[in-house]
Amino acid sequence: MSDLVSAILLGLIEGITEFLPVSSTGHLLIAEHWLGARSELFNIAIQAGAILAVVAIYRRRLWDLLLGFLGRRAPASHDPAGIALGPAQARSYALKLLLSFAVTAVGGLLVKKLGWELPDSVRPVAWALIIGAAWMVVAEQLAAKRAAREGERTAVSWITAILVGIAQVVAGVFPGTSRSAATIFVALLAGTTSRAAATEFAFLVGIPTMFAATGYELLKLAKNGGIGHEDWSALAVAFAVSTITAFVAVKWLLRYIQSHRFTAFAVYRLLLGAALLLWLPAAA
Repeated sequence: MSDLVSAILLGLIEGITEFLPVSSTGHLLIAEHWLGARSELFNIAIQAGAILAVVAIYRRRLWDLLLGFLGRRAPASHDPAGIALGPAQARSYALKLLLSFAVTAVGGLLVKKLGWELPDSVRPVAWALIIGAAWMVVAEQLAAKRAAREGERTAVSWITAILVGIAQVVAGVFPGTSRSAATIFVALLAGTTSRAAATEFAFLVGIPTMFAATGYELLKLAKNGGIGHEDWSALAVAFAVSTITAFVAVKWLLRYIQSHRFTAFAVYRLLLGAALLLWLPAAA
Protein backbone atom coordinates (compact mmCIF):
# COMPACT_ATOMS: atom_id res chain seq x y z
CA MET A 1 0.00 0.00 0.00
CA SER A 2 1.38 3.41 -0.95
CA ASP A 3 2.22 5.98 1.70
CA LEU A 4 -0.37 8.41 0.29
CA VAL A 5 -3.20 5.85 0.43
CA SER A 6 -2.19 4.99 3.98
CA ALA A 7 -2.31 8.68 4.94
CA ILE A 8 -5.77 9.06 3.36
CA LEU A 9 -7.09 6.05 5.28
CA LEU A 10 -5.70 7.38 8.56
CA GLY A 11 -7.28 10.78 7.82
CA LEU A 12 -10.64 9.12 7.20
CA ILE A 13 -10.40 7.09 10.41
CA GLU A 14 -9.48 10.16 12.43
CA GLY A 15 -12.21 12.32 10.92
CA ILE A 16 -14.91 9.74 11.57
CA THR A 17 -13.84 8.77 15.09
CA GLU A 18 -12.54 11.99 16.68
CA PHE A 19 -15.95 13.19 17.86
CA LEU A 20 -17.81 9.91 18.05
CA PRO A 21 -17.37 8.37 21.53
CA VAL A 22 -15.32 5.45 20.22
CA SER A 23 -11.72 6.76 20.66
CA SER A 24 -9.92 8.18 17.65
CA THR A 25 -6.48 7.57 19.20
CA GLY A 26 -7.41 3.96 19.83
CA HIS A 27 -8.57 3.49 16.24
CA LEU A 28 -5.40 5.12 14.89
CA LEU A 29 -3.23 2.82 16.99
CA ILE A 30 -5.18 -0.16 15.70
CA ALA A 31 -4.91 1.06 12.09
CA GLU A 32 -1.18 1.74 12.41
CA HIS A 33 -0.73 -1.85 13.51
CA TRP A 34 -1.39 -2.76 9.84
CA LEU A 35 -0.72 0.50 7.98
CA GLY A 36 2.55 1.33 9.71
CA ALA A 37 3.36 3.66 12.58
CA ARG A 38 3.26 7.43 12.15
CA SER A 39 4.94 10.20 14.08
CA GLU A 40 3.26 11.74 17.09
CA LEU A 41 3.09 15.02 15.16
CA PHE A 42 1.18 13.30 12.32
CA ASN A 43 -1.41 11.87 14.71
CA ILE A 44 -1.90 15.13 16.60
CA ALA A 45 -1.96 17.21 13.41
CA ILE A 46 -4.77 15.18 11.83
CA GLN A 47 -6.64 15.47 15.13
CA ALA A 48 -6.24 19.22 14.76
CA GLY A 49 -7.71 18.87 11.26
CA ALA A 50 -10.79 17.28 12.79
CA ILE A 51 -10.96 20.07 15.36
CA LEU A 52 -10.90 22.60 12.48
CA ALA A 53 -14.20 21.10 11.35
CA VAL A 54 -15.71 21.99 14.73
CA VAL A 55 -14.41 25.54 14.35
CA ALA A 56 -16.25 25.79 11.04
CA ILE A 57 -19.49 24.37 12.45
CA TYR A 58 -19.43 26.48 15.62
CA ARG A 59 -17.93 29.63 14.07
CA ARG A 60 -20.87 31.90 15.00
CA ARG A 61 -20.99 30.50 18.52
CA LEU A 62 -17.25 31.02 18.93
CA TRP A 63 -17.57 34.62 17.76
CA ASP A 64 -20.29 35.32 20.31
CA LEU A 65 -18.19 33.71 23.05
CA LEU A 66 -15.23 35.88 22.08
CA LEU A 67 -17.37 39.02 22.27
CA GLY A 68 -18.72 37.91 25.63
CA PHE A 69 -15.23 37.23 26.97
CA LEU A 70 -14.11 40.71 25.89
CA GLY A 71 -17.13 42.21 27.66
CA ARG A 72 -18.72 43.43 24.45
CA ARG A 73 -22.43 43.12 23.98
CA ALA A 74 -23.53 40.48 21.51
CA PRO A 75 -27.02 39.31 20.61
CA ALA A 76 -28.29 36.06 22.07
CA SER A 77 -27.14 33.29 19.77
CA HIS A 78 -28.03 29.76 18.83
CA ASP A 79 -25.43 27.14 18.13
CA PRO A 80 -25.82 24.05 15.91
CA ALA A 81 -27.32 22.13 18.83
CA GLY A 82 -29.99 24.81 19.32
CA ILE A 83 -28.84 26.06 22.76
CA ALA A 84 -29.22 29.80 23.33
CA LEU A 85 -26.76 31.96 25.28
CA GLY A 86 -27.27 35.58 26.28
CA PRO A 87 -24.37 38.07 26.52
CA ALA A 88 -23.66 37.48 30.24
CA GLN A 89 -23.94 33.73 29.80
CA ALA A 90 -21.56 33.86 26.85
CA ARG A 91 -18.83 35.47 29.00
CA SER A 92 -19.28 32.90 31.78
CA TYR A 93 -19.27 30.05 29.27
CA ALA A 94 -16.08 31.33 27.63
CA LEU A 95 -14.34 31.55 31.01
CA LYS A 96 -15.36 27.99 31.84
CA LEU A 97 -13.93 26.78 28.54
CA LEU A 98 -10.66 28.53 29.38
CA LEU A 99 -10.62 26.99 32.86
CA SER A 100 -11.21 23.51 31.46
CA PHE A 101 -8.44 24.00 28.91
CA ALA A 102 -6.06 25.28 31.60
CA VAL A 103 -6.67 22.16 33.70
CA THR A 104 -5.97 20.00 30.65
CA ALA A 105 -2.82 21.95 29.75
CA VAL A 106 -1.35 21.67 33.25
CA GLY A 107 -2.24 17.98 33.49
CA GLY A 108 -0.92 17.26 30.00
CA LEU A 109 2.43 18.96 30.68
CA LEU A 110 2.74 17.00 33.92
CA VAL A 111 2.11 13.73 32.08
CA LYS A 112 4.75 14.69 29.48
CA LYS A 113 7.27 15.47 32.24
CA LEU A 114 6.66 12.01 33.69
CA GLY A 115 7.70 10.52 30.35
CA TRP A 116 4.41 8.94 29.33
CA GLU A 117 4.19 7.53 25.80
CA LEU A 118 1.41 5.85 23.80
CA PRO A 119 1.46 2.05 24.03
CA ASP A 120 2.92 0.10 21.11
CA SER A 121 0.47 -2.79 21.41
CA VAL A 122 -3.24 -2.95 20.63
CA ARG A 123 -4.25 -5.07 23.64
CA PRO A 124 -4.45 -2.15 26.14
CA VAL A 125 -6.61 -0.27 23.63
CA ALA A 126 -8.96 -3.24 23.36
CA TRP A 127 -9.44 -3.35 27.13
CA ALA A 128 -9.98 0.42 27.25
CA LEU A 129 -12.69 0.07 24.57
CA ILE A 130 -14.49 -2.61 26.60
CA ILE A 131 -14.20 -0.85 29.96
CA GLY A 132 -15.24 2.40 28.31
CA ALA A 133 -18.32 0.73 26.84
CA ALA A 134 -19.43 -0.41 30.30
CA TRP A 135 -18.71 3.07 31.70
CA MET A 136 -20.80 4.71 28.98
CA VAL A 137 -23.84 2.50 29.66
CA VAL A 138 -23.69 3.03 33.43
CA ALA A 139 -22.99 6.77 33.11
CA GLU A 140 -25.85 7.33 30.69
CA GLN A 141 -28.26 5.45 32.93
CA LEU A 142 -27.23 7.55 35.93
CA ALA A 143 -27.43 10.75 33.87
CA ALA A 144 -30.91 9.79 32.61
CA LYS A 145 -32.14 9.23 36.17
CA ARG A 146 -30.72 12.60 37.19
CA ALA A 147 -32.39 14.29 34.21
CA ALA A 148 -35.71 12.67 35.18
CA ARG A 149 -35.41 14.12 38.70
CA GLU A 150 -34.07 17.56 37.84
CA GLY A 151 -35.24 18.14 34.28
CA GLU A 152 -33.05 19.07 31.33
CA ARG A 153 -30.21 21.35 32.42
CA THR A 154 -28.03 22.97 29.77
CA ALA A 155 -25.86 25.06 32.14
CA VAL A 156 -22.21 24.08 32.65
CA SER A 157 -20.94 24.66 36.20
CA TRP A 158 -17.40 25.62 37.21
CA ILE A 159 -16.93 22.19 38.79
CA THR A 160 -18.06 20.56 35.56
CA ALA A 161 -15.48 22.60 33.63
CA ILE A 162 -12.70 21.40 35.95
CA LEU A 163 -13.83 17.77 35.74
CA VAL A 164 -14.00 17.93 31.94
CA GLY A 165 -10.42 19.22 31.89
CA ILE A 166 -9.31 16.29 34.06
CA ALA A 167 -11.25 13.87 31.84
CA GLN A 168 -9.32 15.07 28.80
CA VAL A 169 -6.03 14.27 30.53
CA VAL A 170 -7.23 10.81 31.55
CA ALA A 171 -8.43 10.07 28.01
CA GLY A 172 -5.02 11.09 26.66
CA VAL A 173 -3.21 8.76 29.04
CA PHE A 174 -5.40 5.73 28.24
CA PRO A 175 -5.93 5.37 24.46
CA GLY A 176 -9.24 3.69 23.76
CA THR A 177 -10.98 5.70 26.47
CA SER A 178 -12.15 8.40 24.02
CA ARG A 179 -11.75 12.08 24.79
CA SER A 180 -15.26 12.88 23.57
CA ALA A 181 -16.84 10.03 25.57
CA ALA A 182 -14.96 10.91 28.75
CA THR A 183 -15.79 14.61 28.58
CA ILE A 184 -19.43 14.18 27.50
CA PHE A 185 -20.28 11.71 30.24
CA VAL A 186 -18.36 13.57 32.94
CA ALA A 187 -20.40 16.66 32.04
CA LEU A 188 -23.62 14.63 32.14
CA LEU A 189 -22.79 13.13 35.54
CA ALA A 190 -21.66 16.48 36.93
CA GLY A 191 -25.06 18.09 36.35
CA THR A 192 -25.40 19.11 32.70
CA THR A 193 -28.24 16.71 31.98
CA SER A 194 -28.75 17.82 28.35
CA ARG A 195 -26.86 15.52 25.94
CA ALA A 196 -26.65 18.36 23.41
CA ALA A 197 -25.17 20.81 25.96
CA ALA A 198 -22.67 18.28 27.31
CA THR A 199 -21.61 17.35 23.77
CA GLU A 200 -21.17 20.98 22.76
CA PHE A 201 -18.95 21.80 25.73
CA ALA A 202 -16.86 18.68 25.07
CA PHE A 203 -16.43 19.66 21.42
CA LEU A 204 -15.60 23.30 22.09
CA VAL A 205 -13.02 22.62 24.80
CA GLY A 206 -11.31 20.27 22.35
CA ILE A 207 -10.52 23.23 20.04
CA PRO A 208 -7.81 24.91 22.16
CA THR A 209 -6.69 21.53 23.53
CA MET A 210 -5.82 19.95 20.19
CA PHE A 211 -4.47 23.11 18.60
CA ALA A 212 -2.18 23.60 21.62
CA ALA A 213 -1.05 19.97 21.41
CA THR A 214 -0.19 20.40 17.72
CA GLY A 215 1.74 23.59 18.44
CA TYR A 216 3.62 21.89 21.29
CA GLU A 217 4.73 19.04 19.03
CA LEU A 218 5.79 21.45 16.28
CA LEU A 219 7.95 23.44 18.70
CA LYS A 220 9.49 20.26 20.08
CA LEU A 221 10.32 19.01 16.59
CA ALA A 222 11.76 22.39 15.58
CA LYS A 223 13.92 22.42 18.70
CA ASN A 224 15.21 18.90 18.01
CA GLY A 225 15.66 19.51 14.28
CA GLY A 226 13.10 16.87 13.36
CA ILE A 227 10.75 18.93 11.19
CA GLY A 228 12.66 18.09 8.03
CA HIS A 229 12.08 14.39 8.57
CA GLU A 230 8.29 14.67 8.49
CA ASP A 231 6.44 13.70 5.30
CA TRP A 232 4.60 16.99 4.93
CA SER A 233 2.74 16.11 1.75
CA ALA A 234 1.20 12.99 3.31
CA LEU A 235 0.42 14.92 6.48
CA ALA A 236 -1.29 17.71 4.48
CA VAL A 237 -3.47 15.22 2.59
CA ALA A 238 -4.43 13.40 5.81
CA PHE A 239 -5.16 16.75 7.48
CA ALA A 240 -7.55 17.77 4.67
CA VAL A 241 -9.29 14.38 4.61
CA SER A 242 -9.69 14.44 8.39
CA THR A 243 -11.19 17.94 8.32
CA ILE A 244 -13.78 17.16 5.66
CA THR A 245 -14.74 13.80 7.16
CA ALA A 246 -15.04 15.23 10.68
CA PHE A 247 -17.30 18.02 9.42
CA VAL A 248 -19.76 15.44 8.09
CA ALA A 249 -19.46 13.26 11.20
CA VAL A 250 -20.13 16.11 13.64
CA LYS A 251 -23.13 17.35 11.66
CA TRP A 252 -24.54 13.84 11.77
CA LEU A 253 -23.83 13.33 15.47
CA LEU A 254 -25.51 16.61 16.49
CA ARG A 255 -28.69 15.43 14.77
CA TYR A 256 -28.38 11.90 16.09
CA ILE A 257 -28.14 12.79 19.80
CA GLN A 258 -31.32 14.87 19.66
CA SER A 259 -33.36 11.68 19.58
CA HIS A 260 -30.97 8.85 20.44
CA ARG A 261 -28.83 7.76 23.35
CA PHE A 262 -25.17 6.73 23.07
CA THR A 263 -25.94 3.02 23.55
CA ALA A 264 -25.11 2.09 19.95
CA PHE A 265 -21.57 3.45 20.40
CA ALA A 266 -21.13 1.43 23.59
CA VAL A 267 -22.17 -1.75 21.76
CA TYR A 268 -19.73 -0.97 18.94
CA ARG A 269 -16.88 -0.43 21.42
CA LEU A 270 -17.68 -3.71 23.20
CA LEU A 271 -17.75 -5.72 19.97
CA LEU A 272 -14.56 -4.15 18.62
CA GLY A 273 -12.68 -4.60 21.87
CA ALA A 274 -13.78 -8.23 22.20
CA ALA A 275 -12.86 -8.96 18.56
CA LEU A 276 -9.38 -7.51 19.06
CA LEU A 277 -8.78 -9.58 22.18
CA LEU A 278 -9.97 -12.77 20.47
CA TRP A 279 -8.23 -12.38 17.11
CA LEU A 280 -4.98 -10.61 17.90
CA PRO A 281 -1.93 -12.73 18.76
CA ALA A 282 -0.93 -12.69 22.41
CA ALA A 283 2.04 -10.43 21.75
CA ALA A 284 0.05 -7.78 19.90
